[in-house]
Amino acid sequence: MKYYLTLFIVWVIFYIPQIQAHEFSGFVAGELRYFPKSPLYVDQFSDADFSLSLQPEYSHTWDGGYQTFVFVPFARVDQQDEERTHFDIRELTWVKATRDWELRLGVRKVFWGVTESQHLVDIINQADLIENADGEDKLGQPMANIALIQDWGTLDLFLLPYFRERTFPGKEGRLYPGLPIDTDNPQYQSGAKEKHMDWAIRWSRPIGDWDIGVSHFSGTGREPDLLSTTNQADQSVLIPYYKQIHQTGLDVQMTQEEWLWKAELISRKMPEDRFTAFTGGFEYTFVGVFDSDADIGAIGEYLHDDRGKNATTPFDNDLMVGLRLALNDVQSTELLVGVIMDLDNQGQFYNVEASRRLGDNWKLSLEARAYANLDDTEIIYPLRNDGYIQLELAWYF
Repeated sequence: MKYYLTLFIVWVIFYIPQIQAHEFSGFVAGELRYFPKSPLYVDQFSDADFSLSLQPEYSHTWDGGYQTFVFVPFARVDQQDEERTHFDIRELTWVKATRDWELRLGVRKVFWGVTESQHLVDIINQADLIENADGEDKLGQPMANIALIQDWGTLDLFLLPYFRERTFPGKEGRLYPGLPIDTDNPQYQSGAKEKHMDWAIRWSRPIGDWDIGVSHFSGTGREPDLLSTTNQADQSVLIPYYKQIHQTGLDVQMTQEEWLWKAELISRKMPEDRFTAFTGGFEYTFVGVFDSDADIGAIGEYLHDDRGKNATTPFDNDLMVGLRLALNDVQSTELLVGVIMDLDNQGQFYNVEASRRLGDNWKLSLEARAYANLDDTEIIYPLRNDGYIQLELAWYF
């Protein structure tokens, strides 16, 4: 697969910039990850990993701007982890727009959420965990979506006819849960399996200083349980099991001068029980610090899940604090530093993200992750040695 993906990347780099008929853009990027600590498991690579990624974008608009077609494929070739070498269609969408409604058909990415530390209400797309363990990268989701745009708000209706399974690192990769995950044999609560017809609805509207969204999702949960079992070779493996869920969500954001108040709340009904989770807090921006063009934002959020230590997320009673720096220069230099602290076990998860444009077409990005003082009851305990530093250099065309 690496051979074919490499040919695809080379073809796009050299061929697409020569086409002038429609609008093309995108990027190709080289990524280097370095893991300072030794791996915990025998098959994992030791310290460094290089990969090459490509995401071109083709778009065409006609009918006086009322119809649009967008195609965004994505490919990555990874040096160490075969599972991380992959191809996906992030978007393949036709949009018909009018004054009062929009119809969108195809494969799309839809984002819901306002908080910084996690996005509880963001449930339409599946997480692409082989791209990044933070769940921010998403797989494209087949859908039919109509948006009704009225004075009383925007009402989005979704039909989701095909389910995308979650991706996981392979046993050679880092950020690995300790046992192989048998993604070839997932289990589903629904007899329709990946063809179960999911649906969702969301109403959103700005009201004065407030931006409000109310949503409901019904269908196959994007977050699987990992069931311990043995395969045909009598080896211990984890099997993803996808349940049917019903989730109602609320996301609100209020803007008051330098203050930004944010909150996300969900209530999720599963076959065995119902739980509630909340993330909320603030961001205060110091504008033009030290008589410069730079802004510094102070961020604070609280994360709660009423399942406690039975939660499938590490954030059941945690506090996030961070700083955001924007130099507001021509190079768009930005820095985000944050830590999430477990208020029960004093574990910490550190995160650094920085980026800066180099000239007109290049961008350099830095990402660093680290774990400290993790208790052996924590769901992320198997990742305790998998902190890393990542550099990415991307060329935009």
